[in-house]
Amino acid sequence: MEETDVVLLWGSNARNAHPIWFHHLLKGIRNHGTRLYVIDPRRSESAQWADAWLGNHVGSDIALANAMGREIIHAGLCSRDFIANACSGFEEYAKGVEEYTLERGEELTGVPADVIRECAHAYARAEKAMICWTLGITQHHDATEAVFALINLCLLTGHIGKWGSGLNPLRGQNNVQGGGDMGAIPNRLPGFQQITDPAVRERFEKHWGVKLQPNVGWNLTEMLDAMDRGKLTSLFVIGENPAHSDADANHVEHVLAKLDHLVVQEIYMTRTAELAHVVLPTVASWCEATGTVTNSERRVQLCRKAIEPPEGTRDELWIINEIGTRLGKDLGATGPEAMWNELRVLAPHMYEGMTYERLARYDGLQWPCPSADHPGTVFLHDRLWKKGAERGPAAPFNVVHHEGPVEKPDAEYPFTLTTGRHLDAYNTGIQTSGYSSPMTRGETLDISPEDADRIGITSGIRVRVASRRGSVVVPARIDEGLRPGVVFMTLHYPDDAVTNMLTINASDLAAGTAEFKACAVSVEPETSVSPARSALGAMPASA
Repeated sequence: MEETDVVLLWGSNARNAHPIWFHHLLKGIRNHGTRLYVIDPRRSESAQWADAWLGNHVGSDIALANAMGREIIHAGLCSRDFIANACSGFEEYAKGVEEYTLERGEELTGVPADVIRECAHAYARAEKAMICWTLGITQHHDATEAVFALINLCLLTGHIGKWGSGLNPLRGQNNVQGGGDMGAIPNRLPGFQQITDPAVRERFEKHWGVKLQPNVGWNLTEMLDAMDRGKLTSLFVIGENPAHSDADANHVEHVLAKLDHLVVQEIYMTRTAELAHVVLPTVASWCEATGTVTNSERRVQLCRKAIEPPEGTRDELWIINEIGTRLGKDLGATGPEAMWNELRVLAPHMYEGMTYERLARYDGLQWPCPSADHPGTVFLHDRLWKKGAERGPAAPFNVVHHEGPVEKPDAEYPFTLTTGRHLDAYNTGIQTSGYSSPMTRGETLDISPEDADRIGITSGIRVRVASRRGSVVVPARIDEGLRPGVVFMTLHYPDDAVTNMLTINASDLAAGTAEFKACAVSVEPETSVSPARSALGAMPASA
């Protein structure tokens, strides 16, 4: 990141959401001359360091990527040798983006055609370039297609499989990468091995002594639907707060209340835990237990127990093993190192070379690390630059098309609400709301100066924000970084307002992620409540 030439920061306000990572980007900007292009409907805090801010319409990312792809092809800037050697489906992709001219791109995205062209040329001409994205891409109903659109740009230019280049989904929580690695997704076993592969199942069945179902499980959205239909009647929630973190919160609470049995394993008494039949208080694994975490660059790190946990809590590994024992099955969870060594046996292509001793000696190793003498993999996909059988499977282009948000503004709900994060807070506020900070300002409805003038509100005036699913009352806050027609809230302050009462539960069919980033709302002054105790100042454009 500190040595790349161009970064497309797409659908991410990393200055607030990933501040440590953003410091590395700033080093690149200041010391290496890295050029930064921020693609975001908001002129966010990250954009003040950008060479250009591409303020696209909410949910228009596929159209923008396709317009950039077409421009790169027509300008003769695509990596023809790389495409011929490593990719498949290029001709179909080129036909698919042909309709996305710069003029059509401007019409669909709101980004001026010359700015689209500048960004496309800068990315394609760079020796080293990265596309980095977060929830602004993945929290849409067509999120998978949007990621494919970004992958297409990467393949088109050959910015992959080499140092300082690639595709980087910035992980939103500590060890979310590790969770996926361990099989905490419906279609995979540990090591991203397909549960539908008979050979994979046979290996796990032999080791675990149990038959595995060959079918793919439900994702979270499908689980909520199954609860609503009475097909899922018992739920075990570990370190998650769906009552506040999932879209259409009123509906989520409704389906959770239908469950015959809800168990929550947590370090905090969350809203979801308050609804549970059983709460299992657990240790804070990051400081009160030993184990591994995996960060955004796939580096597996050994974390050691630093302090003793509070009286009455139990280690998460102990809890899960104890449940297995009481259900009549000894899971063999004798300790974190023993469990890790089991993983090394079951997923050797990724972890065999990662002993606890090596993880400690090298301050972590990056997977894949398939043998005891392997140094770990600094960057992925370098095979695509090799020839013949050594290259392996071709990387496919995918033709995707613009749809836009499921719920579009209309006369009754004329604004598009998008959500995001503040620097001082974290997710639903459970881990941060108990601490004071001079940056904390609570929940607000951020609105453009033009829209505020039009409906007659000023900063500090309480407004009612309503969607087809519910309404909340919060102070307004004038934000010069917002375009007319777009308003912004966070999920951090449920004591002020449960923002997810407004969001729509339309979801991506492949990933199951809800469309948190786009729903239609109305905004009007609230006259039935007392005025805000203190006015909030307008945020300057450079903030």
